[in-house]
Amino acid sequence: MNYVIALIIRSKTFLLYILMALAFLFGVFSESSGLIQEFKDTYEDWIYLLRQNVVIVFSSGITASLLGIVSGILMTRPWFKRYAEMFSQGFNILSAVPTLAILAIIMTLTGIGFKSAFIGLVTVTILPVVRNTFQGISEVPEHMIEAARGQGMTDRQILWKVQFPNALYVISAGIRTGFALNVGTSPLITLIAADSLGEYIFTGIQLNEFNSLLIGSLSVASLAIITDFVLSKLQYWWLPKGVNPQRFAQE
Repeated sequence: MNYVIALIIRSKTFLLYILMALAFLFGVFSESSGLIQEFKDTYEDWIYLLRQNVVIVFSSGITASLLGIVSGILMTRPWFKRYAEMFSQGFNILSAVPTLAILAIIMTLTGIGFKSAFIGLVTVTILPVVRNTFQGISEVPEHMIEAARGQGMTDRQILWKVQFPNALYVISAGIRTGFALNVGTSPLITLIAADSLGEYIFTGIQLNEFNSLLIGSLSVASLAIITDFVLSKLQYWWLPKGVNPQRFAQE
């Protein structure tokens, strides 16, 4: 047992050394290639674009999450079941359409700028939220629903006191997936004249400026990692222990 613990400690120490070496090499590369200097020169622009990117990601992500949860719940209601399959197929077809095509279609309807970008990101984000909400509520064990009915609960009470709480973990996983898609898609909104970190990326591609491309790419990747990390912590701490497999497994 002591040998295993020592091996784990050594492996973590070795990994730390590797990360430190990679960070050092990246620092050397950044200084020699002028990446740091270019970042300093465009720092104010980077702050502005980062702020705009964060605003549109979280505003569209929260909107899509709320709409997706409502749509998923609606699809599980008995009186809506005759339309549920058609509703579900509509979302499946929408998920098969390339993101650029979605942005192009929205742009022709609402013009260019923040409004079109917001609608486009909502469309991209909402799909996994709807799917997970529908699956999470539909797959609540039947015996739990029967037990709730046996206690005299109405369908509405069963939804909010039994089905929805037990589906929370699956729903939250759909929200995390939606936000990941949202952040990954956000650079593309630059193509429809909306401010985002994609300006660095597309400027780097058009002008063949590797440093600009690298600044934009690393910024978007970092934003995606931080967003998922924050959502994972919210998922861990906000969900009740009884329906949270992560906390349940540790106890």
